[in-house]
Amino acid sequence: MKYTLAFDVYGTLINTSGILHALQKLIGRNAREFMDLWRNKQLEYSFRRSLMEAYVDFSICTSQALEYCCLFHHIDLEQEQKEDLMRAYSVLPAYEDVKNALRNLDELDYTQYAFSNGSAAAVTGLLENAGISDLFHGIVSVEATRVFKPNPLVYRYFNEQTNSKKEHSCLISGNPFDVMGAISYGMHAIWVQRSQDTIFDPWEFVPTKTIKQLGELPSVLKAIP
Repeated sequence: MKYTLAFDVYGTLINTSGILHALQKLIGRNAREFMDLWRNKQLEYSFRRSLMEAYVDFSICTSQALEYCCLFHHIDLEQEQKEDLMRAYSVLPAYEDVKNALRNLDELDYTQYAFSNGSAAAVTGLLENAGISDLFHGIVSVEATRVFKPNPLVYRYFNEQTNSKKEHSCLISGNPFDVMGAISYGMHAIWVQRSQDTIFDPWEFVPTKTIKQLGELPSVLKAIP
């Protein structure tokens, strides 16, 4: 079975920790703690907005999470510095294993899409900057649904936009909440455990498969019935 592949972007293809260097120049020794809180709040705000039916572009969640982190850490960044950080977030690097893995899957005739909470414009910019945009059949953004992952509407929207069926599609994500959302909806989902310290939430929704890096995908996909 050649599954239609849905690649999450932030935290799966694109390394959100790529912002650390820019933060270190501005913040210093608390940069990593600031970075982790920024990412966690970014996701938390997207979850809250989905529940509240108060959708905004994912970049707004990112910007408001940055403001929260500045308040939490009592750091008074100038507006220009905040804008510089937001620009840096729009050109984050890909993980080292991404390009070769996508190229190998493309050569194996898998149909692969970038599937993200980010806007189509933002995701297009990230993929082009990383030099991997030509390895996808397209980009599916949640923006038309006006909710974020892991709402089941977004996974259904992916199937509608790619003319695929949920039982014949597979999400690849480094984010446990995303994998759980896809599994709950009825898709297959592969969790990319990029850090051994990352814990998968102990719920009833478990990954179809777990991998450490994307190069494992061809053999793992073949093993899915």
